[in-house]
Amino acid sequence: MIAILTGVRWYLTVVLLYISLMTSSQGQFPLTQNVTVVEGGTAILTCRVDQNDNTSLQWSNPAQQTLYFDDKKALRDNRIELVRASWHELSISVSDVSLSDEGQYTCSLFTMPVKTSKAYLTVLGVPEKPQISGFSSPVMEGDLMQLTCKTSGSKPAADIRWFKNDKEIKDVKYLKEEDANRKTFTVSSTLDFRVDRSDDGVAVICRVDHESLNATPQVAMQVLEIHYTPSVKIIPSTPFPQEGQPLILTCESKGKPLPEPVLWTKDGGELPDPDRMVVSGRELNILFLNKTDNGTYRCEATNTIGQSSAEYVLIVHDVPNTLLPTTIIPSLTTATVTTTVTITTSPTTSATTSSIRDPNALAGQNGPDHALIGGIVAVVVFVTLCSIFLLGRYLARHKGTYLTNEAKGAEDAPDADTAIINAEGSQVNAEEKKEYFI
Repeated sequence: MIAILTGVRWYLTVVLLYISLMTSSQGQFPLTQNVTVVEGGTAILTCRVDQNDNTSLQWSNPAQQTLYFDDKKALRDNRIELVRASWHELSISVSDVSLSDEGQYTCSLFTMPVKTSKAYLTVLGVPEKPQISGFSSPVMEGDLMQLTCKTSGSKPAADIRWFKNDKEIKDVKYLKEEDANRKTFTVSSTLDFRVDRSDDGVAVICRVDHESLNATPQVAMQVLEIHYTPSVKIIPSTPFPQEGQPLILTCESKGKPLPEPVLWTKDGGELPDPDRMVVSGRELNILFLNKTDNGTYRCEATNTIGQSSAEYVLIVHDVPNTLLPTTIIPSLTTATVTTTVTITTSPTTSATTSSIRDPNALAGQNGPDHALIGGIVAVVVFVTLCSIFLLGRYLARHKGTYLTNEAKGAEDAPDADTAIINAEGSQVNAEEKKEYFI
């Protein structure tokens, strides 16, 4: 009887203990978080329990191998280390993570029943440095160029973008292939475009973007070398060449390879005056311009790709007349001298108007001509002197005639008294007909 009572008491104690354990464990749950790490990095796996009555915690890998049981290491792997162990937390670290470490890890809380929580470890595959292929130097202008950028080892697959002169090119081909390990990818992108001379020296960039690169993309760069025929332009030293002045014509040529020394010609032939027309490098220096220099000048530039030329039509202009700082004499186109002489005797006689016009006077001159002005002044002076001389002779002749008529009055008188009377009468008449000349 006593044995039966003892057995019943033990059973009741076990039942009560089980009920107590079940009641206390209902509020105990392990908590974990998924982890993402770059290949080669370190992953931290943490399991926490808010309410724990000294119940053990355990971490196991995707292969269900125990890594740590509380603070005791179970798997011999030097990469796995204990970070923290307590009744409320069990944290471990996995260093130098590889793609094979990826998977689901389990944290177990040994209650009745055992409670677990899962944490997925994601390992990112880092893409290799990209490589650009398909470029062969040099490329001729107008050729079609095809460049391919390729990178391997990315997980998930990386993204490739193209840039030229810092401007993104959208129209490209994209190809993704799975690697042999069936975990990573090889990605390639192809860029097709036709080149011209503006592409010479331009950097074409292939950029690989991936979440494992921490916002620092990997890039590959290819500098283009484009060969093209020369381009030629003639630049004059002055836009208005004048006679007697120097002129420099510069032949500006660009090309790749660099053009050879340029060739200057005039009107399809050699330069006619090598002493005045000196070629120095790419410059044609004409020392003193004259009208014979008018014509078409041609500059030719040549490289291994081809030849190009430019022409310049030279028109030498006259030097404009300039006024010297001297006293300006008014321009005269007509010189007229008028002299009027009137002498009255018994028969009235008059002589009027002598007019002379300078035949050398020119009208409509564009500018003052000092030689012309001097000639006009000389003519005016000469005409004036001639007029004065003629006037003097005219006066002298009429005075002689007047005296002769007075003497005739005495010849007609029969005697001396009558002659005196006639002379006095003539003098009276002469006094009445006297004129004054100004």
